Amino acid sequence: MDDQTRLELEAAAFRRLQKHLMEDRPDVQNIDLMNLAGFCRNCLSRWYQEAANARGIEMTKEEGREVFYGMPYNDWKAQSQTEASPEKQAAFEKAFKENVGE
Repeated sequence: MDDQTRLELEAAAFRRLQKHLMEDRPDVQNIDLMNLAGFCRNCLSRWYQEAANARGIEMTKEEGREVFYGMPYNDWKAQSQTEASPEKQAAFEKAFKENVGE
């Protein structure tokens, strides 16, 4: 497989993952993704931002989130995010430190 085809297939897979998380399963909470998989929608938006920055394209965290979410992040949170239990929040703190480390 040539590099351009591989790049296009990887981009298509990313767009499908984004669609799945944003349209097919918006009910799956970021905290549940982080606790189970070690990443969430915010991680994907951050990786997008980091890739843009690495290519010399200035993009803030909020701009990266808006690209990924298709709307301002606070709008998505108000529309889709629910309150997490104390147990989920504690698990998130651990998962975040292990996977993001920030």
